[in-house]
Amino acid sequence: MFEQLSGKLEGVFKKLRGQHKITEENVSESLREIRVALLSADVNFETVKDFIAAVKVKALGAEVLQSVSPGQMIVKILHDEMALLLGGEGAEPHYLGAPPVGILMMGLQGSGKTTACGKLALNLRDKWKRKPLMVACDVYRPAAIEQLKTLGKQLNIPVYDEGLGDPVRIAENGRKAARELGCDIVIYDTAGRLQIDDALMAELERIQAVVKPSERFFVADAMTGQEAVNVAKTFNDRLDFTGVILTKMDGDARGGAALSIKSVTGKPIRYVGTGEKMDALEIFHPDRMASRILGMGDVLTLVEKAQEVYNAQEAKQLEKKFRQNKFDLDDFLTQLRQVKKMGSMAELASMIPGLGKLSEAKIDENQFKHIEAILTSMTPKERQNPKIIDGRRRHRMAQGSGTSLQEVNQMLRQFEQMQKMMKQVSGMAGKAGGMKQLQRMVQQKGGMPKF
Repeated sequence: MFEQLSGKLEGVFKKLRGQHKITEENVSESLREIRVALLSADVNFETVKDFIAAVKVKALGAEVLQSVSPGQMIVKILHDEMALLLGGEGAEPHYLGAPPVGILMMGLQGSGKTTACGKLALNLRDKWKRKPLMVACDVYRPAAIEQLKTLGKQLNIPVYDEGLGDPVRIAENGRKAARELGCDIVIYDTAGRLQIDDALMAELERIQAVVKPSERFFVADAMTGQEAVNVAKTFNDRLDFTGVILTKMDGDARGGAALSIKSVTGKPIRYVGTGEKMDALEIFHPDRMASRILGMGDVLTLVEKAQEVYNAQEAKQLEKKFRQNKFDLDDFLTQLRQVKKMGSMAELASMIPGLGKLSEAKIDENQFKHIEAILTSMTPKERQNPKIIDGRRRHRMAQGSGTSLQEVNQMLRQFEQMQKMMKQVSGMAGKAGGMKQLQRMVQQKGGMPKF
């Protein structure tokens, strides 16, 4: 996401960081380039105008002119202003109130509302320990009810439906069913509708009046750019929603909708969909997203993703194996699969400061698939004791994994290098100057082994 915008901004920031003296001329030149980059990213024209004006005022202020590193200071101003543009301080939703707390989903047809209902329900259950119920109020789209029921079955989350009936009555009865089932959250999946369809908009108003939802989320397809923003404004003027869920953010290289929607509607982005899998829904943090756009990474989100996958006990066991030099190919396969649960390698690399460019250009996801295929073509005995892997076994692994003998040999050779390095690291642990020895060793070997 945002790859086009990030790429265009990178050159501007490089110039700014290299400036030892800031003048109105070089600030204006940089801001012209930033303006063009934002407009080409399909950001709302008025939003861009206000953003550039705010940055210019602060960039030419006395604080910047007297700064030790004025170029770096301006980059910080850009980061802070972009975070404000995206919504300021992101607030994690708590869904407080008398249960069942209602969440009304609304938006255009095809924006991904039904899938967003499933993703949100899963997120609330697994991460927030809530008990959600989904209510099928979309009686107009063919198979919409069946889609929601299929999602509910897949996720093991209850779904209330009455078939093709009155959506207002279904919503009201769904709330009663949530109380009877002991559910503390109820998510209403409504039909997609055009903002100009007065009858359907009035129906949403009636549902809202009956169930009185605490949250009213407008679901928008990020890839539609400014059109999503224009529709959101019309919906908000009439229904006063509380937040936005942007779907398909992983496919949006420009980011115009995300950068415009808060300034146009005044309502924050609450969640973003980052993939097709049902767990690919993230709470939106404006400051973190601003950092990613500006190539500064997003270490906090990376840590949170790791914490979701690893527990403290597993981490301790892994550390013990590292120290005792007992890390084998079985452990390596487990770790590879754990990392895959965190997301694509390109996405993870984009969260590490300085690796944003690498994430787009140098990471081949197929390489990790090949490594996993080689590891799974081994017997448990071979993974636990790689020393027994001879030439005949290597040929079998290459055939079984659909890879070449060269790839098998390369993977095993690199694993041996990693084991040797781990042994040296564990030997240095606790010794005086150990960290300096480690740094010298890594430099001499040209870096850590690469898989």
